[in-house]
This record gives sequence, C-alpha cells and structure tokens, in this order.
Amino acid sequence: MAKRLFDLLFGSIGVVLSAPIVLLSGICIRVSSPGPVFYPARRVGRYGVPFTMWKLRTMHVQNGNSSSITAPDDERVFAFGRLIRNLKIDELPQFWNVVRGDLSIVGPRAEAPEIVENFYTSWMRETLSVRPGLTSPGAIYNYIMADRLLDPGDPEMSYVNELMPAKLALERAYLERASLRRDLMYIGLTVWAIVGRALGFNARLPESDIARAQVWASEGLFRGL
Repeated sequence: MAKRLFDLLFGSIGVVLSAPIVLLSGICIRVSSPGPVFYPARRVGRYGVPFTMWKLRTMHVQNGNSSSITAPDDERVFAFGRLIRNLKIDELPQFWNVVRGDLSIVGPRAEAPEIVENFYTSWMRETLSVRPGLTSPGAIYNYIMADRLLDPGDPEMSYVNELMPAKLALERAYLERASLRRDLMYIGLTVWAIVGRALGFNARLPESDIARAQVWASEGLFRGL
C-alpha cells in the first residue's frame, strides 16, 4: 500500500510536470515524421498480464512486423526521435501508466510479450511477481550498456544473449532488497545516468547490486560496469 501511494503521488506529479515537455515533443514529432505522436507498446505486466505502455513515437511508421529491440543507429529512428530516446523524454507518457496502476515508479522493466514467451527462464519469470517500473537497476544497466552490446545485424538475439540475462539478474536481485530508500536511490541513479550520457561519462551501478545479481547471471556478463 505504501508503494502504491508513493507511485500515485509521484506519478501524478510526473504527469503534471512533464505535460509541457510532452506537448512540445509531440509538435516536433509531427513535424519530423508523419504519423501519430504516441506509440502504444504492448508489454507484459504483473503476473504476466499484458498491458499497453505509452511512449512518444521515435520511429518512422512502418507496415508489417519489426523487432521490438532497437539497435544502435537503427534506421527506423528519426533524428528528433533519437534525441528524445537518449534523454528518455519518450518515456514521460508512462507517468500516466503509473497513475493507472500498470507501472510503478521503480520496478523490473516491462518486456515485450514475445521476449517473455520465447526466452524467459523460470527465475526470470519471478520478476513478473510485482508491477514493472519506469526505471530499475536493470533499466539503468540497459541504458548504459545497450549501445556497446547490441549487434545492429541481429539486435534481438544479441539482446537475449548479451544484455537480457544481466539486466534481469539485476531485477531479480532488486526484488530481494526493494525498499523506499532503494527506490529513491534508483530514481537518482537514473537521472545521473541521463546526465552522464549528455555530458559524455557513464554512471555506475552500486557494486553490491552487481554482486547480488551474479547469483543469477555469470560475472562475465557485467563487464564494462
């Protein structure tokens, strides 16, 4: 109950404070690329129940199926879309998901249904026992490491083999120590990671997070942190 009240408070504040940024970004999206402003991403939520996670659209509208994993320099992403992806502005509509109860502010990052169905192991599925979050230690890891580890030629399988195990190990370890204090720390680390990318340096996850995550994934997967 305390976590839900925290989410409602900060989610509501986030909706109000981000509204001008979302509005301005929406205008720039319409000018940059034909199509809708928002992108409805299908994701797996708590207890494996699918939901729609809202984002600002950062890719050109395409027909047919395409990978849910975005590779570095992905040609589907238009220039303004790349800017707001790097600054995480495209995620701001998800404050509405928080208010609705689909997401928490902090929790394991929601995954695409096809990734969960085809590649999640039993311990990975344990991360579905709580609401997914806007941010998390795994999301921070993904933000820091994706450009280094994703193969543009096969982004989905490089994600599954190189990024996802360490990311979900960090999420699984988070479940063992989740608390309001730690959630505030991850919110701060997320802001620091975004600032770091803008200024040309990498944020670091706490060594204690990495040590606990190595129970679930091999030490070698955390190289570069």
